[in-house]
Amino acid sequence: MAKKQFKADPHLMNSDEKLVWYSMTCTYLFWILGAMYIVAPVIGWVLLLRMAKRFVFDRQDFVVSPAQMSWIFGMSIMLISLVIAHFDYELGIPKLIKSSIGWAKGWALLAVFPLIGSLNIRPEIIYRASCIICKYTLLIIPVCIFAWLVKLPSTLYVSPLSIIGGPGPEFFSVSLYEIDPGSGMPRWRLFTPWAPALGMMGNLFLNFAIQETSMRYKVYGLLGSLTMVLISQSRLALVCYMILLLYFAFIRWHKSPWLYLIASPLTLLVGLLGTQVLEKIELSIAAFKSARAGSTRVREHLGNIAIERWANEALVWGHGIVERGPHLVEYMPIGSHHTWYGLLFVKGLVGAIVLAVPFIVSFITLLGSVFKSATSASALAILLQLFLYTFGENLEILAYLFWPGLIILGIAHKENGSITAAKASYSYSYSYS
Repeated sequence: MAKKQFKADPHLMNSDEKLVWYSMTCTYLFWILGAMYIVAPVIGWVLLLRMAKRFVFDRQDFVVSPAQMSWIFGMSIMLISLVIAHFDYELGIPKLIKSSIGWAKGWALLAVFPLIGSLNIRPEIIYRASCIICKYTLLIIPVCIFAWLVKLPSTLYVSPLSIIGGPGPEFFSVSLYEIDPGSGMPRWRLFTPWAPALGMMGNLFLNFAIQETSMRYKVYGLLGSLTMVLISQSRLALVCYMILLLYFAFIRWHKSPWLYLIASPLTLLVGLLGTQVLEKIELSIAAFKSARAGSTRVREHLGNIAIERWANEALVWGHGIVERGPHLVEYMPIGSHHTWYGLLFVKGLVGAIVLAVPFIVSFITLLGSVFKSATSASALAILLQLFLYTFGENLEILAYLFWPGLIILGIAHKENGSITAAKASYSYSYSYS
């Protein structure tokens, strides 16, 4: 039975859906204005305040699952860790205020947007909006390639909105292309701060395009997401793209006997040729790393410095703030390019634990319904992607980009929470009778 196609009519959307819809479909307008880094935190906190107002004053009930609560608990502990580390190192009240604002624009969003999933927001709104972003990407990319061919300036301007403050000017700049210093080849980052982040968004939009019911928009989504991954030239993005394709293929055909008929001889063959297969994998990994050897070297040194200083200086609560690295790592912040190393350095062992726990709780919660609910399957893929990217990016810095995925995660948890609540209600009424 074919799925009923979703009709994206803003007149049929509630006010929460309209905020999400226009925030996503106006992505390239916000990029031109240099406002991308500002929009997501504003949307997130506005929707949360609206939710709180309805709960307190309108007596409206919301389904909030234990998994959503685990994200709220974890990100709240992040703030406590931040405060303790600032007092431990006597960093002063001004830095504490600045860091707290940074938390509200970063780590806090990993709790805010899943909680917003408890509002009446249809996932189809997000799927369609992402496909529209992909459509605009396909239209804009030829212009950006032409700009590189005729040697136009790579960065047109930095938005005056950068005065608000952020991780760096690249979060507010309008860049037509950039040149990879290692290979000398062009890469594109479009509305993201750097090229690998565009690859990350390409993978997120692949997930959403697969859920789209309209073939026309699905094609836009699939072509646009693949284009983002390719022009980013991100190795992690390519690996994640292949993993997601295999994941959704398994979800779709897991009941098909052909899957197991094909897998059985392949598994036997791999067992017989295990040594050769392992050697090929090792060679592939080596080639993967040597593709951008300079980047790999810097990442390794950043990780080593972060681990050494965390273990010797700030084991439990971390250093509280990021620090500029030495010349060896091209002065990049210590712990950058890796969520876990960055957490250990800045938030200590406590920070790493309170991020790991929500990941585990969400994974266990979604696993039981992944074959029954398309939303749960999409949410688990988002969780898988975010976990993969913890080894190549700092999640809190890019939360302002992948926030639609966090809402889908929250919607899936709400659905599971509703099912659990319904079962509990049924069990109670049965026992009472």
